[in-house]
Amino acid sequence: MFVLALFTVIGMRLVVLQVGQSPEALGVLLEQQRSRLVEITLPAARGSIVDRSGAVLARSVESRYVYADPELIKDAPAAAARLSPLLGVAPSRLAALMAKRQRSDGTPSRFEYLARGIDISRAHGVAGLGLAGIGTGRDERRDVPGADLAANLIGFTGEDRTGLEGLEARYDGPLRGRDGRLVYERGNPRVDQGRLAKEIPSGYHRLTPARPGATLHLTIDRDLQFETQRALCPPLAKANATVGAAVVMDVRTGEVLAQASCPGFNAAKPLDYPPARRADAASGVAAEPGSTHKAFVVAAALQEGLITADTTVPAGASLVRGGTTFTDDHPQPAGTHLTIPQVLAYSSNVGTIAVADRLGPQRIFAYQQRFGLGSATQEGMPGESAGRLLPPANWSPSASGSVPIGASVDATLIQLAAGYAAIANDGVYVSPSLVRSTVDADGVVTPGAAPRTRRVLSPQVAAQVRTMLEAVVVLPGATGSRAAVPGYRVAGKTGTVDRLVNDHYTTANTVSFIGMAPAEAPRYVVAVSAAVPQGTGGDLAAPVFSGIMGLTLGRYRVPPSTTRPPSFD
Repeated sequence: MFVLALFTVIGMRLVVLQVGQSPEALGVLLEQQRSRLVEITLPAARGSIVDRSGAVLARSVESRYVYADPELIKDAPAAAARLSPLLGVAPSRLAALMAKRQRSDGTPSRFEYLARGIDISRAHGVAGLGLAGIGTGRDERRDVPGADLAANLIGFTGEDRTGLEGLEARYDGPLRGRDGRLVYERGNPRVDQGRLAKEIPSGYHRLTPARPGATLHLTIDRDLQFETQRALCPPLAKANATVGAAVVMDVRTGEVLAQASCPGFNAAKPLDYPPARRADAASGVAAEPGSTHKAFVVAAALQEGLITADTTVPAGASLVRGGTTFTDDHPQPAGTHLTIPQVLAYSSNVGTIAVADRLGPQRIFAYQQRFGLGSATQEGMPGESAGRLLPPANWSPSASGSVPIGASVDATLIQLAAGYAAIANDGVYVSPSLVRSTVDADGVVTPGAAPRTRRVLSPQVAAQVRTMLEAVVVLPGATGSRAAVPGYRVAGKTGTVDRLVNDHYTTANTVSFIGMAPAEAPRYVVAVSAAVPQGTGGDLAAPVFSGIMGLTLGRYRVPPSTTRPPSFD
């Protein structure tokens, strides 16, 4: 607007010096000059979103926009009726956009978008109508080659190319670039008999070029993401899961190689799906972790020197805390003692509570935080849930039973995956990340945020926990036997917990399996979770884990294990 104002002032001075017009005549002349100025936004090309190898996940492709100059349109309803079939916009909407209006500076509007991102062929059809006051220009639209591939991560953009959900929204600033601007003077529409007048060759012309947006490089592996979705979604659909998720994480770097949600959606047609289906379940849905939480309790007790590999704990039929009875799904006779590997293998609630009693509320809470629970991981997704921890001051009499076994606690799947990755990574927590870098239009690379690291366990304790978690997969009758991956040692934990709905437990379950491989020197953590009407983590999540982990180890050519798992005699 400064440019337009300056142009007007210069014009006034020239008129006064050259022709000495009266104020009234001068006003008429200046109004004619202003009415000939056209200001057009030149959209910046939005940056692409690519995977770790540069494969495109979302990009902008050339298209066209259709616009109207309301001052040149004589019969808006008639023009709208002819344009509607080509643009797919209701005639009433088009006619309203073509109506004459004043801009904020009091001048008449000479440019109104009628449609954005249309195919070039349709734009040719619009031009072929020869409608006065209607034109087309170069535009772009968002193309998502994989349709539902990583759609819950990528999100989508609006008609104005602004990111509305997912990574498109979180990184909208660098992706969108900076629009350009063209201001020029054109011929008198009255002389041109209502046609769109062309630019005057010697008239005013000012061009500010658009600056393209940056390219967003993710940690995601497109092919592994595809295989993860294919391994996750069909079995969850068969189990009538309302929502499910899977995460594949590099334990050394914290990079997320795949993060899938089911059911997904087609990112090319996002508004055809409800918001809940478009959400990223791994980062946005917090639920009680159930028995997967037991690994953190055992790890904390080992680190504090309260138990050893040879410790046994009572695991009778049940125990009562605060009037609540806690039992095992694999009940043991009264007086039974289990080793810690057996507590994990048979997912003993009674045995885990006995271990937790040695820790006490304060230390349990401290280790929950050290493993990353209760705080968003900041992996890069907008709307990430922090989950929920129960501070010791708020523990009820029954909390000493519920908290250790993963109730009265909420966590996202990405939080749990990162916590297990700390066990896999010799006790060092590495915050997960989805973004490797951004590369701007000049080729300048800005690395993603450096991961946050902290030591949670000693390397020796982490190795002990991994060994104990192998019992979950290899002991006869253990809950995680279906998580086994042929040729590799696997360590992990099942989880099954009644789902909370409106603060009341239901008969439906949240089921999960989180594990690492090869157990003797883990490279990857895979976490799987789903909300299902019935079933267990061992029955539903463990086989999915096995499939995804097998694909991951094969894709990255991880050599098979050369040693056998412990016997746990």
